[in-house]
Amino acid sequence: MLRSRNLLALCGIILSLSNKVLAGFDPTASNNIAVYWGQNSISLTSGGQQRLSYYCANSPINIIPLAFLYTIKTPSTTINFANAGDNCTLFSGSQLLSCPQLEEDIQTCQTAHNKSILLSIGGATYTEGGFSSPAEAVQMAGAVWEMFGPKKEGSKVERPFGDAVVDGFDIDLEAVAVNMVDFVGELRRLMDADGGKKKFYMSGAPQCPFPDAAMGGLMDGVGFDFVMVQFYNNWCGVDSWKASGGGDGKGESQFNFERWDRWAREESKNKGVKVLLGVPGSQAAGRGYVNGEVLKGVVEYVKGFESFGGVMMWDMSQVYGNTGFLDSIQAALGSDGQSSGQGSGLPPTQTASQTTISTSLSSSQLASLLSSLLSSQTAFVTITTTVVFSATATEFSTEEVPSPTTASVKSTSGSSTPTGTPVPHWGTCGGIYHLGSTVCESPYQCVVLSVWYSQCL
Repeated sequence: MLRSRNLLALCGIILSLSNKVLAGFDPTASNNIAVYWGQNSISLTSGGQQRLSYYCANSPINIIPLAFLYTIKTPSTTINFANAGDNCTLFSGSQLLSCPQLEEDIQTCQTAHNKSILLSIGGATYTEGGFSSPAEAVQMAGAVWEMFGPKKEGSKVERPFGDAVVDGFDIDLEAVAVNMVDFVGELRRLMDADGGKKKFYMSGAPQCPFPDAAMGGLMDGVGFDFVMVQFYNNWCGVDSWKASGGGDGKGESQFNFERWDRWAREESKNKGVKVLLGVPGSQAAGRGYVNGEVLKGVVEYVKGFESFGGVMMWDMSQVYGNTGFLDSIQAALGSDGQSSGQGSGLPPTQTASQTTISTSLSSSQLASLLSSLLSSQTAFVTITTTVVFSATATEFSTEEVPSPTTASVKSTSGSSTPTGTPVPHWGTCGGIYHLGSTVCESPYQCVVLSVWYSQCL
């Protein structure tokens, strides 16, 4: 039997959990918050990207897509997480990174903070163009699932995240790719078949023009759990919204959330799909950043749509370098989660606080309370016979970020002779680990935003 003080502590933990919305993606809620992590698109002089686990602790964020898996086909499967790659090594004989720090952080985010961690596939640097046949697409879906899904007994597959298992996948195609319905459909089938008690999620990140040029067919061919529509860098972005213009794409406003809501309710394969409002995390986006009363007005407007599921932001380094922005999103949504702790804008020294809970409930009352809470679906609870409270402090260094190791550097921006197929406006054209084209479509130029990221502007 549990000793009384441990039982009291356990009840305190359960009570604190039962009063909060689930920290991961909630398909019934309209206040989900998703922020992409991995590309460190902010200038390094402004702080840069911290390790994944930092953003999971003491944060209102529910969903973190890891960006990106941008080469799918084996044996050249490639992931790129900017400066986080400095903590990875290459598997022998391949370009695939082995990332034990990410393995640890993914598991910490999932088990300690109940975050939904997805792997985003594609991005602006994805240039494979899809698959040669439906059969190849299905085969590659199986390979990706073996790498990032539940580890199979006896499997010899190289897994970038070790024993960690992602909570699903996000599809972000910036150019047309063939046989993707077969690829994503097979991933969906494998997730559903292996899920058991664990729910895996499939999300998409189309751009706001409807239908999206790159993902139109995919949106109707696969059952997505939620889509994070990019309402920026386009004529239909949040910056085109006007309170008097409505959201029908006519009159004063070209903002078209209404069209995406209609797709979700009437045309999508999953009629319960949620639509998240995608916004840039700072003015570093080429077009579409809004804040203050305008941002509040947009969120209030989209709250009126049945499919609205929350807000997505690009990307983590931009959001945390933009003082108070995440808190303003949380306030506009009315989220019940923790504060982001964004007081200084940049990642501060963080201290986890300790809460003391006391009660005078009788043994029978405690037993009844435990039974009620453990049968509830409002919280995930892990029970152990020993409960330990401790305060921890994590220091974050402000030292200059070291240069990547020679083994992990695949290419750099600033090449003297740009090469490759011209990249469209807003596309990625350079940076460490960038393997794609370094030349932009006319009249745009490849602008170095940081050592990790260059964009056609």
